[in-house]
Amino acid sequence: MTERVVLAYSGGLDTSVGIGWIAEATGAEVIAVAVDVGQGGEDLEVIRQRALDCGAVEAYVADARDEFATEYCMPALKANGMYLDRYPLVSAISRPVIVKHLVRAARQFGATTVAHGCTGKGNDQVRFEVGITSLAPDLTCLAPVRDLALTRDKAIDFATKHALPIETTKHNPFSIDQNVWGRAVETGFLEDIWNAPTKDVYTYTDDPTFPPVADEVVITFEQGVPVALDGVPVTPLQAIQEMNRRAGAQGVGRIDIVEDRLVGIKSREVYEAPGAIALIAAHQELENVTVEREQARFKKGVEQRWSELVYDGQWFSPLKRSLDVFVEDTQRYVSGDIRMVLHGGRATVTGRRSDASLYDFNLATYDTGDTFDQSAAKGFIEIYGLTSKLSAARDVRFGNAEDLGAAGGITGA
Repeated sequence: MTERVVLAYSGGLDTSVGIGWIAEATGAEVIAVAVDVGQGGEDLEVIRQRALDCGAVEAYVADARDEFATEYCMPALKANGMYLDRYPLVSAISRPVIVKHLVRAARQFGATTVAHGCTGKGNDQVRFEVGITSLAPDLTCLAPVRDLALTRDKAIDFATKHALPIETTKHNPFSIDQNVWGRAVETGFLEDIWNAPTKDVYTYTDDPTFPPVADEVVITFEQGVPVALDGVPVTPLQAIQEMNRRAGAQGVGRIDIVEDRLVGIKSREVYEAPGAIALIAAHQELENVTVEREQARFKKGVEQRWSELVYDGQWFSPLKRSLDVFVEDTQRYVSGDIRMVLHGGRATVTGRRSDASLYDFNLATYDTGDTFDQSAAKGFIEIYGLTSKLSAARDVRFGNAEDLGAAGGITGA
């Protein structure tokens, strides 16, 4: 029986050539798998037919936009997932859903190997391969660009020689990955980290320097998930798409960052994530209103670790699953409305309300009606500061008291 290889297929030059390249190098039949996570571009049926025309024995296509938004973007939103506190994990969260469909296709078509088009010095090779073996330890992984020396020049020559139905002359100076959660741009002149991004880098966002009239939006959440915009019910996918449109029109969500890749190098990346950035900002503020203080403080550390795990390709890991349980529990009361103004590259919260709010106006006010018992503060401070007081007295006793130095500006007569 002929071996079969499942290939993650985008419809572009490298993966189209990869079909025949893998077949010639390994003697295996190739099944192409295309997954729509909101990247736009060509219709899935067009991509499916191209895969068959390029030599695939089967072509598996999946519209995973709703699945991606609900099962991957929403957990990232609940976790306020931001690698290095700035990058909302645009590419990182799309890989696990693609991996799941690759493994599903491998089982369906009896493949023993899964292939992807990643290079040997990026994060995505790790995300794909660790994800695949986490779901199906028996499968092996293959990367034609990394393992079979499929360079761009060789890909163009192969496509020309075999008359493949793929454009081989167009050259985009950037490497671009995009989905409904955002857009990632790298390589080209951006590799010189002194170079500023030019206007042609951006697609999801308009120039924030010349914004249209400010746009006010009310986002309604239920247990951490956006369920309505300005009172109109939305699905997770619709919420992201609409916020991409409205926040993008105001230039919200442009990110230019030098980040630490898992493979040990630093890489300059430019991201656009208007919907993700606006939704995370709204979600964080609703958590400020509804999540108890100690739980919120602990969640900050969990969010950082969660983001690092997802960035590093550990979506299906035991620790990530355990952290998901904690994050989900924190969302029990994260329900209510956030009013936000989108303008000139900023998403600014201007109002918040929730039936589950921990904000008590009568405790917070300094005006008449104040119910806070200020007389309790004196004893609280004495007890709270007791350990520091005892420690300081010991320092004095052993001659280690804090050196206060001379009073500034005062000299002897």
